[in-house]
Amino acid sequence: MERPARPEGLGDLHIGRLAARAPAMGGAFVALAGGETGFLPDSDGAKGHTEGDWLRVAITRAAQGGKGPRLASRPAPEPVSGPPRLLSRGPDAPLRLAGQYPDAPLLTDSATTAARLRAALGKERVTLSPTPVFDDEVEAAFDELAGPDVALPGGGRLSIHPTPALVAIDVDAGSLAGGRDAGAHLALNRRAVFEVARQIRLRHLAGAILVDMAGLPMARRKALLPAMQEAAAADPDLRVVGITGLGLIELQRRRVRTPLHEVLGQPTSALTRGLAALRRGLRQARPGARLVLKAHPAVCAALQDWPGALQDFVAQAGPLQLRPDPLCLPGEEDIYAE
Repeated sequence: MERPARPEGLGDLHIGRLAARAPAMGGAFVALAGGETGFLPDSDGAKGHTEGDWLRVAITRAAQGGKGPRLASRPAPEPVSGPPRLLSRGPDAPLRLAGQYPDAPLLTDSATTAARLRAALGKERVTLSPTPVFDDEVEAAFDELAGPDVALPGGGRLSIHPTPALVAIDVDAGSLAGGRDAGAHLALNRRAVFEVARQIRLRHLAGAILVDMAGLPMARRKALLPAMQEAAAADPDLRVVGITGLGLIELQRRRVRTPLHEVLGQPTSALTRGLAALRRGLRQARPGARLVLKAHPAVCAALQDWPGALQDFVAQAGPLQLRPDPLCLPGEEDIYAE
């Protein structure tokens, strides 16, 4: 869901300096710590300030496409001044989920993570597991999210393809394709709209989203809009726009967090493949065993460059030898005891 070594910053609180007004854009650019620049809209606190003013701001939308993060002004208990600096980090994924599900226990296989979560949430709610908590079912769910295809209950599938301009989602009728049972086609598409909304949330998809339903004339496609609106109602960031001239259901979702395909890389990045192999290694680690990871040199280099990745693995599973193999194709990374 996220890379803890390089957090996207959502919810971070900063002291920044208003670097330049941007009247045409309805806001101002604010210099933050580390040389980063964020955009503060007039409606979120830039109005009335001039260049050089110091402001207390929070990140409300992650950076995207070379653009800096979106900011909002936060009242300061006292006058603020420089230099630009980070005051506090926003909650990471475990803490956000803990807030969403206040009665759910938290299970972790990392002693460091357990200590941090216990300090924030209390000892009773956090359990340190002696075995990996990401089992085969969880890993299979991640594998599905990393790919374009999603099986639909009762048959058929979704194909999800993000592009720089929009996200295209195609509903494939599977065995029903070419059939004359109009009722079966409509039932398939009704199931599909709820899975579309679910996948949009799970993958943090954003921007313009077009959905091509399976095997329906225009009138029946319009009849699916109420079901799509019902499915979208659980997501405050998702809006059903309507039907395009080509019969595509048009959605729009406000971007807040980095979409999962950007985190993972598209196609899946060398780092993502390496981290997945390390998770497999944790599940098969045994006391005293020495593990070997055979992978493409790019995968090995990505793990060596990523802060803490190999160190965290060794702390939990013991020694690991990287064995670069230029003939190892993506998806063929192998981790084994030697």
